Amino acid sequence: MFNIVLYEPEIPPNTGNIIRLCANTGAHLHLIHPLGFDMNEKSLRRAGLDYIDQSIVHHYDNYQDYITEQATKTLYAVSTKGTTTYSDCEFEGGDSFIFGPETRGLPKAVLQEFAPERVLRIPMLADSRSLNLANTAAIILYEALRQNNFDI
Repeated sequence: MFNIVLYEPEIPPNTGNIIRLCANTGAHLHLIHPLGFDMNEKSLRRAGLDYIDQSIVHHYDNYQDYITEQATKTLYAVSTKGTTTYSDCEFEGGDSFIFGPETRGLPKAVLQEFAPERVLRIPMLADSRSLNLANTAAIILYEALRQNNFDI
């Protein structure tokens, strides 16, 4: 089982799509508040379909609460500022991946807590800003699952 961690997500359909991703893969979703939306928002529920009731979603008041409460094997940050390509890592069940808010990414203070090899990036064209959050989470999670023989 893997963990997707969303740090202050802003766009409800992205979180809804990630809820659906987690429900279909057995991953747990961790939401670090404040959220940029209400969990009952129509667009979140539309994107998550009926998977919202089938997924395991944990809530934290802030980043420090998440760090204090969660003992994960390995926590990876995912950022366009990363230098380690996600496919160059060896993932194990229990690993976690933290993603920043859609409009600004993970704060510099959070990124500085990670060793460079734990800040992952997905290769893109040089002039690209970023991929969609839900797509990025799916790419990373499915690489971790692939490496673990899709042990879902």
